This record gives sequence, C-alpha cells and structure tokens, in this order.
Amino acid sequence: MISKIKEQAHDWEYEVVSIGYPGRVLNGQPSSEPRNLGPGWVSFDFAKAFGCPVQIMNDAALQALGSYKGGRMLFLGLGTGFGASLIVEGTVVPMEWGHFSYRNGTIEDYLGARALKRLGKKKWSRHFKRVITFINEVFHADNIVIGGGNAKKLKNLPRSVG
Repeated sequence: MISKIKEQAHDWEYEVVSIGYPGRVLNGQPSSEPRNLGPGWVSFDFAKAFGCPVQIMNDAALQALGSYKGGRMLFLGLGTGFGASLIVEGTVVPMEWGHFSYRNGTIEDYLGARALKRLGKKKWSRHFKRVITFINEVFHADNIVIGGGNAKKLKNLPRSVG
C-alpha cells in the first residue's frame, strides 16, 4: 500500500501524512487489526515508511470532522463496513457501533458492503433505517451526516434524520 501511495503522490510536496484508519485507534496508532483489510497495521511504522510524521485517526471520525459545523453531530459511514462517530461541542468520539449485536449478527453484518450484496438494496435500506432511528433516539443529534461509498444507494431517510 505504501509503495502504491508513494508512486501516485511522487510529485507532491508534503510534510505530514494523515491516515483515516478503518478500526480502533489509540494514541495515534491502530490498536487492533481491521476486520475488512489484511493484517499488519498495528505494529507498522508509518512514519518510517513515509519519511515524515504521520497522524492516524479512525476513518469515520476523520470524515465526521470534515463535515462538522457545531453542536452534536452524528456521522454514519456506509462502506466496506459500518463506521460511526459522534462529535459533541467539538469533541470527536469514534464509535465501533458496527460491532454491536443486531439480529443474528452485528450491525456491520447487516449494513456493510457484503450485507448489501447478500440482502439487496431494499432490505439493506430497511435495516439502515431501523439502525439509524435507534441510534438517533439514543444520541439526539442536531445533525446526521451519512457518508461512505454506499451512502448514495439510500433514498428516503427516516424523519428522525431530517
């Protein structure tokens, strides 16, 4: 991955690299291997590989931060897995809601990319609406931002998302 990134950014000038990591991050480092990618992330020396300082943040938290305009904002990312983050008055709180129990598995088992393929768009969307309604009842967000590659597959969102 590093060699591919360096190849594509060979003519860029940069002093630091930021990485949105799809998993738990503790003290600026991946603290567990990602469920949807290969191993080797936790002990990898990213600063040495890039030759500059590297900042690592949970990918959903990084995306949430890019959309934040104040108050209490909830970000839900629909991609390979299910990412989530909450920002309350400027404090970013990455969440691992995709690992919560849901029906006969986890939320990610019903909202990740594999679930979309297995269930089809209609059933997958219904599960998303149930989950987002429940999460918003718990957190009472001022704003909900839905991102990730599969967000465009959603049509009518529940009223609680408005």
